[in-house]
Amino acid sequence: MEAITPDAARRQLLALEPLTHRLPPGADRAAVDALIAPAYWEVGASGAVYRRDYVIEVVTQRYATGVDPDDNAWVVDDFAVRQLADGVWLATYLLLQGERSSRRSTLWERTSDGWRALYHQGTLTQS
Repeated sequence: MEAITPDAARRQLLALEPLTHRLPPGADRAAVDALIAPAYWEVGASGAVYRRDYVIEVVTQRYATGVDPDDNAWVVDDFAVRQLADGVWLATYLLLQGERSSRRSTLWERTSDGWRALYHQGTLTQS
């Protein structure tokens, strides 16, 4: 796999964030499964820990039923990426969801099949 520039990584990862909200309409379990690494886990803005299987189930149901959060008005701000190791990148950003704001970070792995998330965390901030 050839190297990627920080600008290219930034563009590609920005298209995938917020994580699990940028899949094509009607995305199936295989699409969600491909986006999330086998050892994936996350810490939600509430502080709760979510494992991969739970996240995949929730996201798959959301896409299957068409019950998505209204994320068209969400704003991703202050987006940055940093390469941590060969093929491993950290994406950080501020997510504005109306009155709610959170600082987000996702650890991404770049594979021959594309990007997949290793870890994600959301931390509520003061609006």
